[in-house]
Amino acid sequence: MRVVSLVPSLTEAVAVSLPGVLVGATDWCSHPPDLDVTRVGGTKNPALDPVLALAPDLVIANEEENRAPDLTALREAGVEVLVTEVRDVPQAFAELARVLDACGAPSRPRWLDEAERAWAGPPEPEHRRTAVVPVWRRPWMVLGRDTFAGDVLSRLGVDNAYATHAERYPRAPLDELRSTAPDLVVLPDEPYRFTADDGPEAFTGLPCALVSGRHLTWYGPSLGEAPRVLGAALRAARR
Repeated sequence: MRVVSLVPSLTEAVAVSLPGVLVGATDWCSHPPDLDVTRVGGTKNPALDPVLALAPDLVIANEEENRAPDLTALREAGVEVLVTEVRDVPQAFAELARVLDACGAPSRPRWLDEAERAWAGPPEPEHRRTAVVPVWRRPWMVLGRDTFAGDVLSRLGVDNAYATHAERYPRAPLDELRSTAPDLVVLPDEPYRFTADDGPEAFTGLPCALVSGRHLTWYGPSLGEAPRVLGAALRAARR
């Protein structure tokens, strides 16, 4: 089996579960750190000729991270493409099982069972909090409705202030974000790399939680430790 992954979290899931199956991945596929495969460009702009040159039996993609025209072009070239849709934690586990099965996994990997157990009963916080969750700056963009990351936070006691917005990733002026008066601002380090020196200064007077984007937005082996890692970062951000 020869697989090309266009999704960083799926790359990690396949690489740790089925060593040797992956032959190509995007430039953004940073895990496992020692991954040694052909790089085929970005998630939004994969180089299709190199993908085809790898003669994959399967390309794995995601409806949000990858562009439909690229996936159509691969299919028209005769390549089988599996496209995932992940909007919440249970769907993530179902799609991971589907991907691994399609890649030839003889059984469920242990990490997947352990991750499901980790999310079966994450610690219930004493108080729920509301949050604004920027994912980009210049312009400011935040988590809106129906997102995997929003569901992750909700299960950890943090309600997204924009969860009912018409858009999934709405743009909003900074003044508007501040005016929602959230209990917390959650700043992940991807896709935009918010840091202690880049992000919190825009929300003076509000507690800011700097969190791992991999644990907030990836669905793969990182899910197993995500409740603990994210929970610690969220608890550290107090008024």
